[in-house]
Amino acid sequence: MDVLSSRILLRPADPARAQRFYRDVLGLAVYREFGPAGSPGVVFFLGPGFLEVSGHGTGGTGSSPMIWLQVRDVRAEHERLAAAGAHVTREPREEPWGLVEMWIEDPDGVEIVIVEVPDAHPLRRDPRS
Repeated sequence: MDVLSSRILLRPADPARAQRFYRDVLGLAVYREFGPAGSPGVVFFLGPGFLEVSGHGTGGTGSSPMIWLQVRDVRAEHERLAAAGAHVTREPREEPWGLVEMWIEDPDGVEIVIVEVPDAHPLRRDPRS
């Protein structure tokens, strides 16, 4: 498979509320809006990928997506996000696998993992010779 582009699609119960969360609380930049002016879909930049928040969810149960976001300083993001009203479900801490993680939820309960990769972590090393 040769993936040329990708994005995560969310169909929240309240699209406008979710869009405000991703734009105003997380601070994601808008890539584009589409659809009707009264209830547009919004696509946000998500590092080298995209997050689309549009349409309405069915409200059914099942597996829920999780979003993994790497940042430079997870503790600084914790302070900023808590001050912005984000629902922090786990404070920043170093995990046994060496990453520093904190967890938050969007208004629909989608789990968002905010991750810092320390300088000495293997993910920082270039395995190419």
